[in-house]
Amino acid sequence: MPTSLVIANQKIKPGERKVINLDVAKLYDFTEMTIPVEVVRGKKEGPILFVSAAVHGDEINGVEIIRRLLCRKSLNSIKGTLIAVPIVNVFGFNNKSRYLPDRRDLNRNFPGSETGSLTAQLAHVFMTEIVDKCTHGIDLHCAAINRANLPQIRACLDDEETQRMARAFRSPVILHSELRDGSLREATRARNIPTLLFEGGEALRFNEKVIKSGLEGVISVMRDIGMLRAVKKKTPPREVFVARSSHWIRAPHSGILAVKKSLGDRVRKGQVIGVVSDPFGKESFEILAKRTGIIIGIATLPLLNSGDAVFHVATFEDVHAVEEHVDLYEETLATDDGARFMD
Repeated sequence: MPTSLVIANQKIKPGERKVINLDVAKLYDFTEMTIPVEVVRGKKEGPILFVSAAVHGDEINGVEIIRRLLCRKSLNSIKGTLIAVPIVNVFGFNNKSRYLPDRRDLNRNFPGSETGSLTAQLAHVFMTEIVDKCTHGIDLHCAAINRANLPQIRACLDDEETQRMARAFRSPVILHSELRDGSLREATRARNIPTLLFEGGEALRFNEKVIKSGLEGVISVMRDIGMLRAVKKKTPPREVFVARSSHWIRAPHSGILAVKKSLGDRVRKGQVIGVVSDPFGKESFEILAKRTGIIIGIATLPLLNSGDAVFHVATFEDVHAVEEHVDLYEETLATDDGARFMD
């Protein structure tokens, strides 16, 4: 571990905890926009982990996950360094928007450019000031507007360390996900920084189960990589199921949606999982499952145009076991009294 970690020209020494504001740009009215960062450095050496949220400005569950993480007393005895960035896309967050003012998607513009668009400049600042100084990363996301996601990890499992982190997160589902051009995961992979993407819930809404799931997962990874003290569990760890493929099922016709299945439900090939009908109920069109699997994403707005994405289904070798696992996981989160999160 270096004697001094430098972010935005500020030194953070071992044993220090500091809040830093990264300068990004000024708006046209000269309002300054900065990315808030909190750095927690342990006295002992260890991994340097960034945990980020609101790369898409309207995805706010991760903001609350990081807030709760920073309140944990166990960070007082952390090994290594935690770099917490609760709001990366400050422009979108303030406007309750997924995008930046130039209408670009930040997660398609990494690693960015110092002289590029506003989005590219923000990506460049985040990469150079935060990511490039880390050994591991966790990026927290939600579904896009008018959709909801089951808590899940998306990761490129071909990398051994990334797969280890994904399994340590203990989300109900792991989806093997290839890298997308311009994504943060692609940029970190190019720098050999294993990074997870957590998905859960919907945009502009807090979901308590998702927040608990994300918080537990981040803490579990920190324990697994040696940043926090490992704890003995009274119960065996939950089984983790990996999906190697997934697909979207789209609306066969425009109309009003009536869902027959919910997030986490098992669906069988050919099963009716939704119905689209006209406002009078005289004409209806069934939405059929293409393959047997588990619903990991769903549209929350019932007003559809033909071709709109409605159900996101992941496929597994043992779908019945995954359904039981998800049900138990949901039940545990619903009844949890916080005991698993005690410092």
